[in-house]
Amino acid sequence: MNILLIGYGKMGQLIHNLAEKRGHRIVKIIDITNENELDELAGMNQLKPDVAIEFTQPEAAVKHIQSCLRQGIPVVCGTTGWYDQLPDVVASCEANKGSLLYASNFSIGVHLFWKLASDFAQLMDSFGAYVPQIEEWHHIHKLDAPSGTAITTAEKMLPFLSKYHSWHRLQGDSQNTASIPIESYREGEIPGTHRIVFASDIDQISVEHKAFSRQGFVAGAVMAAEWLPGHSGVFQIEDMLT
Repeated sequence: MNILLIGYGKMGQLIHNLAEKRGHRIVKIIDITNENELDELAGMNQLKPDVAIEFTQPEAAVKHIQSCLRQGIPVVCGTTGWYDQLPDVVASCEANKGSLLYASNFSIGVHLFWKLASDFAQLMDSFGAYVPQIEEWHHIHKLDAPSGTAITTAEKMLPFLSKYHSWHRLQGDSQNTASIPIESYREGEIPGTHRIVFASDIDQISVEHKAFSRQGFVAGAVMAAEWLPGHSGVFQIEDMLT
């Protein structure tokens, strides 16, 4: 399979290595030095990408996705922080009869964690003395906060919490009793840790997912790239796993 890599930071380099080990060919790499070439892929003939994998920055992701969709290239996107523009991207995908799979996290372990998040919230909803909070830690290079994984965690919990209707980023002494607070930390080279806490005046209960490296994210992204060609529409990783 011919793969286009958009973004060549640490994730892009790890994806490159694993994709080649799995027998795929990286036919082009787009980064900040040659971003203008992204709109010229349709003319690559036999080297035209079968799929693109996009890991860049929130302010650039939508432009990259739409360029690929216009050229008939399916896109796997792991960038977060752009989901406020999702309706426009979905419309573009439909207009171009394209394919997009996006996820805030490609780790299988995180998807098990999200299942626990729903079950945890449903269990705790009957015990009003316990107040929920989500905490997340990432490396200092991550620009968006809260992380997409933390936001998705809150969204998995909210349908099961009768007293909570939204989430908010915890900053200073902000108080919102009807909203789940998310606290973000940026330290060192932490790949990603997410914790759900229900705390009362006398104790607390927590569930945590801690990534030891980026390899789980990398493997999931390559698996998504292998799955997406031949499918039409907008997908999330759950669609690949079912």
